[in-house]
Amino acid sequence: MARPRHGATPRQPRGAAHDRFGALFDRWLDLVVIVAVLTALIVGFSAVLAHWLLT
Repeated sequence: MARPRHGATPRQPRGAAHDRFGALFDRWLDLVVIVAVLTALIVGFSAVLAHWLLT
């Protein structure tokens, strides 16, 4: 007995081209997120260090 699916996003069939693009997009998005998080951490630590040194 299959349960009904809940959620607003409909299921879409995935072809071979979509899988290749999806995997490439996932890797690219992961890289962007990693760079953004590391940049935010560096800026945050720099701000804390500057605050400690200048007060």
